[in-house]
Amino acid sequence: MTDADLSAAVAHAFRPVADAVAARRLPGAVFGVVSASGARAVEAAGHAAWLPEERPLDRATWFDLASMTKVLVTVREVLRLVEDGVADLHDPVSALLPDIAQVPGTSPIRNLTLAALATHTAGLPAWAPIYANAADPAGAAAAVLQTDWPLGAPCYSDIGYMMLGLAVERARGARLAELVDQPGLAAAPPAGAEVAATEDCQWRGRVLVGEVHDENSAGLGGFAGHAGLFGTMDGVLDAAAAILAGTWLGPAAMAGMSARHTPTRAFGWQIRHAVPAG
Repeated sequence: MTDADLSAAVAHAFRPVADAVAARRLPGAVFGVVSASGARAVEAAGHAAWLPEERPLDRATWFDLASMTKVLVTVREVLRLVEDGVADLHDPVSALLPDIAQVPGTSPIRNLTLAALATHTAGLPAWAPIYANAADPAGAAAAVLQTDWPLGAPCYSDIGYMMLGLAVERARGARLAELVDQPGLAAAPPAGAEVAATEDCQWRGRVLVGEVHDENSAGLGGFAGHAGLFGTMDGVLDAAAAILAGTWLGPAAMAGMSARHTPTRAFGWQIRHAVPAG
């Protein structure tokens, strides 16, 4: 596919979104694709916010990347621990978090492996309102670690990635936010940057711009293993280009990340399959 063909294909795919923006069914959107050759095409339309005033949007606008934090930060940092010999994917999470599920000490949560958490096969709940009962980030982290979570059928789980984020922090002796080292991606947009609003948040009583939308991430201090990352379209495409080029991690980690671990997932990443994601 030539660069011109890629640009035409991206423009065609973006047309329904641009129509929705023009009809004010959504404020704005940016859509981009990068090819294995490194060619990229980007389309943008609309506004970064409608409230409290309209602000323009373009490919340099920063967005709350929400659950992309899981794959762009947490998966990478877990695999870096493996590359550095700090952890093994088959280690129980209690090897990095010896205080997890201390009461009772026989909880099966203590034996969940890093791989099971990363591939959403641990059977942890999808979500819980941790923020609602935590007075501060330490209290929220304690709730993640000390709750004897019920285990059931495998499902996509924020809880599992909160645990992974806390495990990485414990192993590195640093906040997960401090480990983000990719251009165009950060725990908070740089000063003066154009930032897309997420919502008029009833819990916080304001339009959210440049602060994490996810309530549990906010309760955990603004950045956690499941949500908290901000970035630009080109920041995301830079990461995607490095993945396609095989340079995002070392060769062994890249191979492990790309391998199919379940019918629908590689290591953290969803892979193409017949059933729509929703």
